[in-house]
Amino acid sequence: MSLIYINPYVFGAAGIIATGGTVTDVGGYRIHTFTSPDNFVVTQGGEVEYLIVAGGGSGGINSAGNLGGGGGGAGGFKTATGVAVTAQTYAVVVGNGGVFSSDNGTNGDNSSALGVTATGGGGGGGDFGGNKPAKVGGSGGGGGSHAGTSNGAAGTTGEGSAGGNNNANSPYPGGGGGGAAAVGGNATSGGVAGSGGAGSEWPSGSGNYYAGGGGGGVFSAGGTAGSGGVGGGGAGGLEAVDGTPGTANTGGGGGSQANGGSGIVIIRYLL
Repeated sequence: MSLIYINPYVFGAAGIIATGGTVTDVGGYRIHTFTSPDNFVVTQGGEVEYLIVAGGGSGGINSAGNLGGGGGGAGGFKTATGVAVTAQTYAVVVGNGGVFSSDNGTNGDNSSALGVTATGGGGGGGDFGGNKPAKVGGSGGGGGSHAGTSNGAAGTTGEGSAGGNNNANSPYPGGGGGGAAAVGGNATSGGVAGSGGAGSEWPSGSGNYYAGGGGGGVFSAGGTAGSGGVGGGGAGGLEAVDGTPGTANTGGGGGSQANGGSGIVIIRYLL
């Protein structure tokens, strides 16, 4: 009797034959993980589920010398089950995180796959050369101006949450960036910056979280920087100390004065 060899990296017992990304088998699923642009090539279709996370926004800055600012919003978070795929090539785009600049926070790049797009996270607000508002994104950036009130920006419906507001009193703490599961924290009196909003777990029960918001920073001495949201959000900076970047391939927002984390796309199906 002859034996038939089946390549375990391309064939699922449910009927799907596909290639692309880094392929692993975990918990009865075949998983294709994309951390950079690639193709998901299906030669035999079926039903899949996906996670698509865009790049996180970078944090904001309040003045020369990298002082304070709002936290970056997390990249948009989208997931679905029971998605039909057919024999064809699906382009996969993985968004980069927003790059912190000397001007202000910048938005992350979109991620997309299977005809679905997640929106890049919003940049954090600040006050470099004038009040620069936080930016709308998958999740919104946190407010950060030290010259006046600067509210957090909105998130995108179905993808993330709004950023937190700043506190326009010395030492001028910024708001936290929004996360997939929770809004960014508001800055409070006493110089306490807002923490980044929490990200979301995927898949349920895995302990893996994505799309946490970045923490707000503090403009001058005597304050407390905001922590990053679970799911890759970076912590905010304090005075002239830069915040922490969002974690790569989580879509986490950057802390004040720091880059956002790149996104990720995961496609899986039952074995």
